[in-house]
Amino acid sequence: MQLPPSLHRQIAPDVKLGQDVKIFGFVNLYGCEIGDESKIGTFVEIQKGAKIGRRCKISSHTFICEGVTIEDEVFVGHSVTFTNDMFPRAANADGSLQTEADWKCLPTLVKRGASIGSGATLLCGITIGEGAIVGAGAVVTKNVAPKTIVAGNPARVLRPAPAAGPREFKV
Repeated sequence: MQLPPSLHRQIAPDVKLGQDVKIFGFVNLYGCEIGDESKIGTFVEIQKGAKIGRRCKISSHTFICEGVTIEDEVFVGHSVTFTNDMFPRAANADGSLQTEADWKCLPTLVKRGASIGSGATLLCGITIGEGAIVGAGAVVTKNVAPKTIVAGNPARVLRPAPAAGPREFKV
């Protein structure tokens, strides 16, 4: 995909973009993969090694770090944050600044058709099941079963997700 040059986008040459990807302003993409027909909103960062599937929508102000895989047709709301380190530290015990060699990246997987509500935080090392819905502002600390709705801090199961599309969802 050919994008016009812009001072408001940082897209590294190692980014793999599928067909018809839409990328809005003020993004930072490096070392990641983005599938066909996905949309990447304003003020999004996607780090190296992250993978975004086809027909996904990544809303503004979202942070997707190394180790995150998002399958096809996933919705990620505004200001969603993923993590990849269970015990983050700036410095080692000897006071030296940590490098990539000093921590372990724990992968996170978001399965096909899941929806992550705005302002959610997903801790590392978890799987969000196919068709699951994570409520806005949730803090997800463990796996979410397929076709399940979770919300809260920490996120707890509320009920099964609707069998039909989101337009038929009733609160």
